[in-house]
Amino acid sequence: MSKEAELAAFNAEKQRLIREGELYRIKVVHAKALVGNALQPDAMFHGAVEHALGMAQARLGGLLQPGGLKGINVKTLMPYALTLGSFIARKRLVKPALGIALAAGVGVAWLLRRKPAPEQEPD
Repeated sequence: MSKEAELAAFNAEKQRLIREGELYRIKVVHAKALVGNALQPDAMFHGAVEHALGMAQARLGGLLQPGGLKGINVKTLMPYALTLGSFIARKRLVKPALGIALAAGVGVAWLLRRKPAPEQEPD
């Protein structure tokens, strides 16, 4: 190789390495921004709520037939739930609401566990 060809190859390799370094630095800055955004309180709250809802859907999915809880759109129902929760908190009805929810839960559990008596076949 001639001196000019070696110099051109060296400069091309140097420019490639410089571009790779710039891309690496951009990726690091982007990752830092993503982590900073994920550590915001509202993002952490939304992540925790979505995780809890996913776990609840996985655990309770077999209770409702067909399809379990997959047909329920939580993002659509959340404003109504927040409005109801706000009303309950404003009127200081937390204890009665918890009692009603507990009674409803016990009733649903009783209905789900109750099995019909086996029918006897005529001989």
